[in-house]
Amino acid sequence: MQPRYMLIKTAILDAIERGEMKPGSQVPSENQLAQQHNVSRMTARRALSEMVDDGILMRSQGIGTFVSDHRPMSSMLEIKSIRDEIEQRGHRYTNEILVLEIAPASADIAHRLAVDEGVEVYHSIIVHCENNLPVQYEDRWVNPAWIGDYLNKDFKAHTANYYLNQVAPLSQADHSVEAVIVEKDIANALLIKSKDPCLKITRRTFSRGSNSTAQPKVMNENNYGNSGAVVSHAVLYHPGSRYRLGGHLEF
Repeated sequence: MQPRYMLIKTAILDAIERGEMKPGSQVPSENQLAQQHNVSRMTARRALSEMVDDGILMRSQGIGTFVSDHRPMSSMLEIKSIRDEIEQRGHRYTNEILVLEIAPASADIAHRLAVDEGVEVYHSIIVHCENNLPVQYEDRWVNPAWIGDYLNKDFKAHTANYYLNQVAPLSQADHSVEAVIVEKDIANALLIKSKDPCLKITRRTFSRGSNSTAQPKVMNENNYGNSGAVVSHAVLYHPGSRYRLGGHLEF
């Protein structure tokens, strides 16, 4: 059975999706939500607080809580599984696996993974969907020294990010964001027009390993440094009309 606070979140999300609540609309207060859903004020507060953290709602001190920009927002300050992000919003996660293969590393991929050119590495392309609507096209290259059975993983059950974190906890990441117009095959996979803008996130992750069983099996003299060994290189495309990046800073 769904927790009571999740029922409140789902009700608000449904109202936003139906257009009954638009960006800038004021959300019922904690007391009003508690009465409407027959829950405690603490339960209502949790629902609102989590939706504020997710970027769906925004608070204005002394005035109230309002619907923010309708697009889901991903944090720029932490790396989370796209599945976790979607399910935390109370939405349904699905994916489509387009490519899952072993391929020789090109000069560019070899440089990014810090392996020798021509070495066999793992390559996956997965489209992640929120309520059946594509929100991320993930093109990922993985260093097989870390996870030898990568191709045998059940990517319908868990994301690549989940599996990689199990064997190679992140120590650092290179991370860049830019606005791009994507190639036709990517636009088709995301169900957008070829000239629609996308957010492109390029990310290279490193790990030092957590124990003796979580160390790369094959080492190149260049692929291990202060940051740790390179685990994967991924390029993530998000339709600009469906996704945002943001975060909260405290000083």
